[in-house]
Amino acid sequence: MNELVEIHSTDFWVKVVEMLQQNWALIEDEAAGAVRVYFVSDTSAVFDEIAFPSTSSANEALEMNGFRRFAESTGLQSFLRAPAAPFRRSTHPNGPIYSSGRFWRS
Repeated sequence: MNELVEIHSTDFWVKVVEMLQQNWALIEDEAAGAVRVYFVSDTSAVFDEIAFPSTSSANEALEMNGFRRFAESTGLQSFLRAPAAPFRRSTHPNGPIYSSGRFWRS
């Protein structure tokens, strides 16, 4: 599974999961105002995704689930670097951790 995933957004959200591991999220526009949140590893691997009806609902869900907007987190910017394109589809060792609802609050 090495399929390229085209993501135009560069407005990263980040969640520090454990020491030296972060999960990143990018909100990508879709048709009719809907968006898709792509979850990306430190190595630019897209390991999960969730669709939302709007950007505001995606923002609220990310915040509720411990993600912070990277551009607003100057402390994190001092020691973290967001993953870079190209993004490639991959799997997470624990499966689809967010879209399955296992590690996602609605």
